[in-house]
Amino acid sequence: MHATPRITSWIDGRPAPVGGATFDNLDPATGELLSQVEPADEALVDRAVAAAAAAFPAWRTRPGRERGRLLLAAAAALRERNDELARLEVLDTGKPIAEASSVDVASAADCLEYFGGLAASISGQHIDLGSGAFGYTRREPLGVCVGIGAWNYPLQIAAWKAAPALAAGNTMVFKPSELSPTTADRLAHIFDEVGLPPGVFNVAQGAAGTGRALVAHPGVAKVSLTGEAGTGRAVMAAAAGTLKRVTLELGGKSPLLVFGDADLRSAVSAAMLGNFYTQGEVCSNCTRVFVHSSIHDAFVEQVCARAEAMRIGDPLDPATDVGSLISRAQLDKVLGYIELGLSEGAELATGGARVEELPDGFFVRPTVFVGCRDDMRVVREEIFGPVMCVLPFDDEEEAIRRANDTPFGLAAGVFTRDLARAHRVVAQLDAGTCWINTFNITPIELPFGGNKSSGIGRENSPAALEAWTQLKSVYVELGEVEAPY
Repeated sequence: MHATPRITSWIDGRPAPVGGATFDNLDPATGELLSQVEPADEALVDRAVAAAAAAFPAWRTRPGRERGRLLLAAAAALRERNDELARLEVLDTGKPIAEASSVDVASAADCLEYFGGLAASISGQHIDLGSGAFGYTRREPLGVCVGIGAWNYPLQIAAWKAAPALAAGNTMVFKPSELSPTTADRLAHIFDEVGLPPGVFNVAQGAAGTGRALVAHPGVAKVSLTGEAGTGRAVMAAAAGTLKRVTLELGGKSPLLVFGDADLRSAVSAAMLGNFYTQGEVCSNCTRVFVHSSIHDAFVEQVCARAEAMRIGDPLDPATDVGSLISRAQLDKVLGYIELGLSEGAELATGGARVEELPDGFFVRPTVFVGCRDDMRVVREEIFGPVMCVLPFDDEEEAIRRANDTPFGLAAGVFTRDLARAHRVVAQLDAGTCWINTFNITPIELPFGGNKSSGIGRENSPAALEAWTQLKSVYVELGEVEAPY
């Protein structure tokens, strides 16, 4: 019998076992035990922050091109190990291997590569102040930063936080979700293998208690969280005690507006990807699909036919389209919302049930509701599962008003062949990330983030480097200084 693997925190370039109690990391598709995880207590959090603080002076002064070179090496290592890392991601999350092997690891590598290339270009400005003086600005790192990840894209999120932070000269303590602890540990090992100095990237394993200890720690300069809105509010409140900077990438209830002249097949494809990819466990998903009345019935017919044809099963099977939700708690939440939708008067067009043929996992059939009202909780609240609400509309003004009638503002999409209308509508949608004639494409070159309750700040693109640095102004006097006294 093989011993159960144990995952520990990673501090100062080495594993950091603490012994004591552990929690189980389970395969959500089978219920099998994958590993036992040692959570970081406050003493271990102190050690992690201290290690990052000790590494910071040398790392911040290392030339950007050298910092970038290490990130590029890590990107190459991720690509070399794509299959291995994708399999680990699938075991932790239950998502299909077809997704993880083509998107999850590759997007993490793209991020490391992108910011590795930008590291040498971080600079300030020169300001001409006349013949007697000039000024300049410096972009400087913040110090010890904390990243807190979510369980739906564990490796990608770790890279989205670590890559710009490290490129800018910060050091980091990263806390993965307790539901998907494995690939952050592997990323730490890869950083070590390519020569990242000890203490520059640390991993603190654990659940909410570990996160609270990191957010409250006086030695931390910034916290970047990917999570749900309630957690974001708690992090922001706790960070205020020490005036930490925060970046919050939170949840959403994003609208997709499909006008009558849209390419119907493409719009249906986008709605499928924006609701059922990764079992619907994507923060930016277009779970409110507003479809012009003239094509509403045809849209629903195509969506349902394609949803019913999706293959649900073993996430490690390359032919699987729909995997398992992350946990029993998430399964119960999704099924509870489906029941709520029915009780509110929504009509079930397809799906709406657990997959009983796979009783050991947390599988839910892709679900489409029609006959919805905008005030239904199933329409207004984030479900984070494979549940789509289709709502008809009659004119552009109505569609924009209803799309914006939400406390969230993470993403939005528009499908139309009229590009003047597309740009006009996008300009009026209160969302931080918008798409025209596609959905959920997030290239590393573009900023990503939300408005309103969907977050603060942006990830990716050069905008992220601004969020991981602070600006220093320097005034240089070239002449003598006179005083009136």
